[in-house]
Amino acid sequence: MNIVYAVALLGVLAAVFGLILAVAGKVFEVQTDPRLSQIQACLAGANCGGCGYPGCAGCAEAILAGKAPVTACAPVGAEGAAKIAAIMGLEATAGERMVAHVACNGGIHAGKNFTYRGVQDCLAATKVCGGDVNGCRYGCFGFGTCVSACKFDAIHINENGVAEVDKEKCTDCGACRAACPRKLIAEVPYKQKVFVNCANRDRGPGVVKVCTDSCIGCGLCERTCKLDAIHVVDNVAVIDCDKCRNCTMCAKVCPRNAIEPIPTEEERERFKAAQKAAAERAAAKKAAAEAAE
Repeated sequence: MNIVYAVALLGVLAAVFGLILAVAGKVFEVQTDPRLSQIQACLAGANCGGCGYPGCAGCAEAILAGKAPVTACAPVGAEGAAKIAAIMGLEATAGERMVAHVACNGGIHAGKNFTYRGVQDCLAATKVCGGDVNGCRYGCFGFGTCVSACKFDAIHINENGVAEVDKEKCTDCGACRAACPRKLIAEVPYKQKVFVNCANRDRGPGVVKVCTDSCIGCGLCERTCKLDAIHVVDNVAVIDCDKCRNCTMCAKVCPRNAIEPIPTEEERERFKAAQKAAAERAAAKKAAAEAAE
Protein backbone atom coordinates (compact mmCIF):
# COMPACT_ATOMS: atom_id res chain seq x y z
CA MET A 1 0.00 0.00 0.00
CA ASN A 2 2.91 2.36 0.71
CA ILE A 3 3.93 2.07 -2.97
CA VAL A 4 0.40 2.84 -4.08
CA TYR A 5 0.22 5.90 -1.81
CA ALA A 6 3.58 7.14 -3.10
CA VAL A 7 2.53 6.77 -6.75
CA ALA A 8 -0.79 8.49 -6.02
CA LEU A 9 0.98 11.34 -4.22
CA LEU A 10 3.40 11.82 -7.11
CA GLY A 11 0.47 11.82 -9.54
CA VAL A 12 -1.34 14.48 -7.53
CA LEU A 13 1.81 16.62 -7.27
CA ALA A 14 2.40 16.28 -11.02
CA ALA A 15 -1.14 17.39 -11.74
CA VAL A 16 -0.87 20.36 -9.34
CA PHE A 17 2.49 21.50 -10.75
CA GLY A 18 1.22 21.02 -14.30
CA LEU A 19 -1.79 23.19 -13.52
CA ILE A 20 0.46 25.85 -11.95
CA LEU A 21 2.73 25.87 -15.03
CA ALA A 22 -0.28 26.09 -17.36
CA VAL A 23 -1.69 29.07 -15.45
CA ALA A 24 1.74 30.75 -15.33
CA GLY A 25 2.18 30.21 -19.06
CA LYS A 26 -1.10 31.98 -19.73
CA VAL A 27 -0.44 34.80 -17.25
CA PHE A 28 3.12 35.52 -18.45
CA GLU A 29 2.57 34.69 -22.11
CA VAL A 30 4.29 37.10 -24.52
CA GLN A 31 1.92 37.91 -27.33
CA THR A 32 3.54 37.60 -30.79
CA ASP A 33 2.14 39.62 -33.63
CA PRO A 34 1.02 37.08 -36.26
CA ARG A 35 2.18 39.49 -38.94
CA LEU A 36 5.80 38.82 -37.97
CA SER A 37 5.81 35.30 -39.38
CA GLN A 38 3.85 36.45 -42.43
CA ILE A 39 6.40 39.19 -43.18
CA GLN A 40 9.33 36.81 -42.69
CA ALA A 41 7.74 34.35 -45.11
CA CYS A 42 7.76 37.11 -47.77
CA LEU A 43 11.49 37.82 -47.36
CA ALA A 44 14.21 36.22 -49.47
CA GLY A 45 15.39 33.87 -46.71
CA ALA A 46 19.04 34.25 -47.73
CA ASN A 47 20.10 36.10 -44.56
CA CYS A 48 22.42 38.15 -46.80
CA GLY A 49 22.48 41.16 -44.48
CA GLY A 50 21.95 43.60 -47.33
CA CYS A 51 19.10 45.22 -45.42
CA GLY A 52 21.43 46.15 -42.57
CA TYR A 53 19.70 43.90 -40.03
CA PRO A 54 20.82 40.58 -38.51
CA GLY A 55 19.24 38.18 -40.97
CA CYS A 56 15.71 37.95 -42.31
CA ALA A 57 14.22 37.59 -38.82
CA GLY A 58 15.81 40.88 -37.77
CA CYS A 59 14.59 42.55 -40.95
CA ALA A 60 11.02 41.31 -40.37
CA GLU A 61 11.06 42.64 -36.81
CA ALA A 62 12.34 46.02 -38.02
CA ILE A 63 9.62 46.25 -40.68
CA LEU A 64 6.93 45.31 -38.18
CA ALA A 65 8.24 47.91 -35.70
CA GLY A 66 8.24 50.58 -38.39
CA LYS A 67 12.04 50.96 -38.19
CA ALA A 68 12.55 49.71 -41.75
CA PRO A 69 10.51 50.31 -44.93
CA VAL A 70 8.56 47.52 -46.61
CA THR A 71 11.18 47.67 -49.37
CA ALA A 72 14.04 46.88 -46.95
CA CYS A 73 14.64 43.46 -48.51
CA ALA A 74 15.92 44.27 -51.99
CA PRO A 75 16.05 40.65 -53.23
CA VAL A 76 12.26 40.20 -53.06
CA GLY A 77 11.76 43.07 -55.50
CA ALA A 78 8.63 45.11 -56.04
CA GLU A 79 6.30 42.09 -55.87
CA GLY A 80 7.60 41.01 -52.46
CA ALA A 81 7.49 44.57 -51.16
CA ALA A 82 3.86 44.83 -52.26
CA LYS A 83 3.00 41.66 -50.31
CA ILE A 84 4.71 42.99 -47.18
CA ALA A 85 2.92 46.33 -47.61
CA ALA A 86 -0.42 44.52 -47.81
CA ILE A 87 0.36 42.68 -44.55
CA MET A 88 1.27 45.98 -42.90
CA GLY A 89 -1.78 47.73 -44.34
CA LEU A 90 0.42 50.14 -46.28
CA GLU A 91 0.91 51.04 -49.90
CA ALA A 92 4.21 50.02 -51.47
CA THR A 93 5.92 52.71 -53.53
CA ALA A 94 6.84 51.47 -56.99
CA GLY A 95 10.57 52.06 -57.25
CA GLU A 96 12.89 51.50 -60.18
CA ARG A 97 14.74 48.22 -60.15
CA MET A 98 18.38 48.66 -59.23
CA VAL A 99 21.33 46.32 -59.77
CA ALA A 100 25.05 46.28 -59.07
CA HIS A 101 27.78 47.16 -61.57
CA VAL A 102 31.58 46.87 -61.37
CA ALA A 103 33.31 50.05 -62.57
CA CYS A 104 36.43 48.38 -63.95
CA ASN A 105 37.44 46.58 -67.14
CA GLY A 106 41.12 46.25 -66.27
CA GLY A 107 42.12 42.68 -65.48
CA ILE A 108 44.28 41.47 -68.38
CA HIS A 109 44.31 45.03 -69.75
CA ALA A 110 46.07 46.31 -66.63
CA GLY A 111 49.62 45.50 -65.67
CA LYS A 112 50.85 43.82 -62.49
CA ASN A 113 53.49 45.21 -60.17
CA PHE A 114 54.29 41.71 -58.95
CA THR A 115 52.84 38.20 -58.84
CA TYR A 116 50.66 37.79 -55.76
CA ARG A 117 50.77 34.28 -54.28
CA GLY A 118 48.95 34.87 -51.00
CA VAL A 119 45.38 34.14 -49.91
CA GLN A 120 43.07 34.58 -52.90
CA ASP A 121 41.05 37.31 -51.25
CA CYS A 122 40.81 40.97 -52.26
CA LEU A 123 40.94 42.27 -48.69
CA ALA A 124 44.02 40.16 -47.96
CA ALA A 125 45.68 41.53 -51.10
CA THR A 126 45.25 45.10 -49.84
CA LYS A 127 47.55 44.23 -46.91
CA VAL A 128 50.46 43.33 -49.20
CA CYS A 129 52.69 46.27 -50.19
CA GLY A 130 49.84 48.67 -49.52
CA GLY A 131 47.57 46.76 -51.86
CA ASP A 132 49.71 47.78 -54.84
CA VAL A 133 49.41 44.36 -56.53
CA ASN A 134 47.81 45.70 -59.70
CA GLY A 135 49.44 48.25 -61.93
CA CYS A 136 46.25 50.24 -61.37
CA ARG A 137 45.81 51.08 -57.70
CA TYR A 138 42.08 51.63 -58.24
CA GLY A 139 41.29 48.45 -60.21
CA CYS A 140 39.63 45.13 -59.48
CA PHE A 141 41.93 42.53 -57.92
CA GLY A 142 39.91 39.70 -59.47
CA PHE A 143 40.23 37.37 -56.47
CA GLY A 144 36.46 37.01 -56.10
CA THR A 145 35.72 38.26 -52.58
CA CYS A 146 32.52 39.76 -54.02
CA VAL A 147 31.70 36.41 -55.63
CA SER A 148 31.90 34.67 -52.25
CA ALA A 149 29.73 37.36 -50.66
CA CYS A 150 26.90 37.01 -53.21
CA LYS A 151 24.15 34.59 -52.14
CA PHE A 152 22.43 34.71 -55.52
CA ASP A 153 25.21 33.59 -57.91
CA ALA A 154 24.95 36.99 -59.62
CA ILE A 155 28.61 37.99 -59.85
CA HIS A 156 31.60 36.14 -61.26
CA ILE A 157 35.15 36.79 -62.42
CA ASN A 158 35.01 37.02 -66.22
CA GLU A 159 37.53 35.90 -68.83
CA ASN A 160 39.40 39.20 -68.45
CA GLY A 161 39.97 38.62 -64.74
CA VAL A 162 37.50 41.25 -63.55
CA ALA A 163 34.30 40.86 -61.50
CA GLU A 164 31.19 41.11 -63.66
CA VAL A 165 27.55 41.26 -62.55
CA ASP A 166 24.75 39.25 -64.14
CA LYS A 167 22.01 41.84 -63.79
CA GLU A 168 19.29 39.28 -64.49
CA LYS A 169 20.25 37.44 -61.30
CA CYS A 170 21.27 40.50 -59.27
CA THR A 171 18.89 41.42 -56.46
CA ASP A 172 20.77 44.56 -55.34
CA CYS A 173 21.24 43.12 -51.86
CA GLY A 174 24.47 45.13 -51.48
CA ALA A 175 26.62 42.24 -50.24
CA CYS A 176 29.14 42.55 -53.09
CA ARG A 177 29.39 46.32 -52.64
CA ALA A 178 30.17 45.87 -48.97
CA ALA A 179 32.75 43.15 -49.71
CA CYS A 180 34.76 45.09 -52.31
CA PRO A 181 37.73 46.75 -50.55
CA ARG A 182 38.22 49.20 -53.41
CA LYS A 183 34.54 50.23 -53.56
CA LEU A 184 34.32 49.54 -57.29
CA ILE A 185 30.78 48.19 -57.23
CA ALA A 186 27.99 50.73 -57.54
CA GLU A 187 24.20 50.61 -57.48
CA VAL A 188 22.76 51.50 -60.91
CA PRO A 189 19.35 51.36 -62.58
CA TYR A 190 18.54 48.08 -64.33
CA LYS A 191 17.71 50.01 -67.50
CA GLN A 192 21.19 51.57 -67.69
CA LYS A 193 23.21 50.06 -70.53
CA VAL A 194 26.21 52.39 -70.91
CA PHE A 195 28.93 52.56 -68.26
CA VAL A 196 32.32 54.11 -67.64
CA ASN A 197 34.26 50.99 -66.69
CA CYS A 198 37.11 52.78 -64.99
CA ALA A 199 37.61 54.29 -61.56
CA ASN A 200 41.20 55.53 -61.90
CA ARG A 201 41.39 59.14 -60.69
CA ASP A 202 45.02 59.70 -61.63
CA ARG A 203 45.95 62.08 -64.44
CA GLY A 204 46.15 60.88 -68.05
CA PRO A 205 49.87 60.04 -68.44
CA GLY A 206 49.93 57.95 -65.27
CA VAL A 207 46.73 56.12 -66.23
CA VAL A 208 47.98 55.21 -69.71
CA LYS A 209 50.96 53.41 -68.20
CA VAL A 210 48.88 51.07 -66.03
CA CYS A 211 45.89 50.09 -68.20
CA THR A 212 45.13 50.02 -71.91
CA ASP A 213 41.37 50.47 -71.34
CA SER A 214 41.49 53.28 -68.81
CA CYS A 215 39.76 56.67 -68.82
CA ILE A 216 42.26 59.50 -69.31
CA GLY A 217 39.79 62.29 -68.54
CA CYS A 218 40.11 63.80 -72.04
CA GLY A 219 36.53 65.09 -71.96
CA LEU A 220 35.69 63.99 -75.51
CA CYS A 221 32.66 62.07 -74.23
CA GLU A 222 31.50 65.12 -72.28
CA ARG A 223 31.70 67.35 -75.37
CA THR A 224 29.90 64.76 -77.51
CA CYS A 225 26.92 64.11 -75.22
CA LYS A 226 23.89 66.22 -76.19
CA LEU A 227 22.07 65.43 -72.95
CA ASP A 228 24.67 66.74 -70.47
CA ALA A 229 24.71 63.23 -69.02
CA ILE A 230 28.45 62.65 -68.68
CA HIS A 231 31.16 64.77 -67.07
CA VAL A 232 34.79 64.33 -66.10
CA VAL A 233 35.04 64.39 -62.30
CA ASP A 234 38.40 63.91 -60.54
CA ASN A 235 40.01 62.92 -63.88
CA VAL A 236 37.50 60.18 -64.69
CA ALA A 237 34.24 60.33 -66.66
CA VAL A 238 31.03 59.86 -64.67
CA ILE A 239 27.59 59.17 -66.16
CA ASP A 240 24.44 60.71 -64.71
CA CYS A 241 21.99 57.80 -65.07
CA ASP A 242 18.99 60.10 -64.63
CA LYS A 243 19.94 62.04 -67.76
CA CYS A 244 21.48 59.24 -69.82
CA ARG A 245 19.32 57.76 -72.59
CA ASN A 246 21.74 54.97 -73.55
CA CYS A 247 22.44 56.47 -76.97
CA THR A 248 26.04 55.12 -76.76
CA MET A 249 27.54 58.20 -78.46
CA CYS A 250 30.01 58.63 -75.60
CA ALA A 251 31.15 55.03 -76.01
CA LYS A 252 31.68 55.49 -79.74
CA VAL A 253 33.99 58.48 -79.33
CA CYS A 254 35.99 57.19 -76.35
CA PRO A 255 39.58 56.67 -77.58
CA ARG A 256 40.39 54.26 -74.76
CA ASN A 257 37.43 51.84 -74.76
CA ALA A 258 36.73 52.93 -71.19
CA ILE A 259 33.03 53.48 -71.92
CA GLU A 260 31.14 50.40 -72.99
CA PRO A 261 27.50 49.45 -73.54
CA ILE A 262 26.55 46.14 -71.92
CA PRO A 263 26.29 43.58 -74.73
CA THR A 264 23.15 41.51 -75.14
CA GLU A 265 23.36 37.73 -74.81
CA GLU A 266 23.13 37.45 -78.60
CA GLU A 267 26.08 39.84 -79.00
CA ARG A 268 28.08 37.85 -76.44
CA GLU A 269 27.46 34.63 -78.36
CA ARG A 270 28.46 36.27 -81.67
CA PHE A 271 31.66 37.56 -80.07
CA LYS A 272 32.51 34.11 -78.68
CA ALA A 273 31.78 32.51 -82.05
CA ALA A 274 34.04 35.06 -83.79
CA GLN A 275 36.80 34.39 -81.28
CA LYS A 276 36.49 30.63 -81.81
CA ALA A 277 36.53 31.01 -85.60
CA ALA A 278 39.61 33.24 -85.43
CA ALA A 279 41.41 30.71 -83.21
CA GLU A 280 40.53 27.88 -85.61
CA ARG A 281 41.81 29.89 -88.60
CA ALA A 282 45.06 30.65 -86.75
CA ALA A 283 45.49 26.98 -85.85
CA ALA A 284 44.82 25.90 -89.45
CA LYS A 285 47.31 28.45 -90.78
CA LYS A 286 49.95 27.29 -88.33
CA ALA A 287 49.32 23.64 -89.22
CA ALA A 288 49.61 24.43 -92.95
CA ALA A 289 52.88 26.28 -92.39
CA GLU A 290 54.32 23.35 -90.42
CA ALA A 291 53.20 20.90 -93.11
CA ALA A 292 54.86 23.01 -95.81
CA GLU A 293 58.15 22.87 -93.93
